[in-house]
Amino acid sequence: MPSNRKLVLATRNAHKVGELRAILGAAGLDVDLVGADAFPEVPDVPETGVTFAENALLKAHALARATGLPAVADDSGLCVDVLGGAPGIFSARWAGRHGDDKANLDLLLAQLADIAAPHRAAHFACAAALALPNGQERVVEGRLRGTLRFEPAGSYGFGYDPILQPDGYAVTCAELTPDQKNAISHRGEAFRALVPVLKELLG
Repeated sequence: MPSNRKLVLATRNAHKVGELRAILGAAGLDVDLVGADAFPEVPDVPETGVTFAENALLKAHALARATGLPAVADDSGLCVDVLGGAPGIFSARWAGRHGDDKANLDLLLAQLADIAAPHRAAHFACAAALALPNGQERVVEGRLRGTLRFEPAGSYGFGYDPILQPDGYAVTCAELTPDQKNAISHRGEAFRALVPVLKELLG
């Protein structure tokens, strides 16, 4: 990596920073990872893309330009097969107001009320992007496949975690501990896939 071994993650969520820091550390990457809260003067970037990858790149490039540092960003959501991949990029505002987890989940369950169990396949998707100040970019993706329950279960996690039951499990994502979920999650998979990209582009 260049003489400045700092990398910035486009989030003000300390948990996300800690998750990526642990993944990079386990991979032996000596990187000083900080969150966007280290740069309070940099505004949040509107997610105007039409794919997870576009939104992740928008945020990564904006942060790289503003800070002069390599930047990582991710975007994620729930994709339901019978809805043609929706809510997708609209997952956080499916019910109309950004971040209202209960309203989003209740609306989705109502829309799927008459859909039988064999047709309730869905997956969480995450795109993670790396952008360098010189304009170089790379995107990797992760997925967690499963089936949607008819009723929420579990108190861990957030968003749609209480209704997605990962393939091979008898519980929902919200019934897994944070460590268990991170080990199989779409975000964890994407961040781990980012490690060789970081090694390649940052040296």
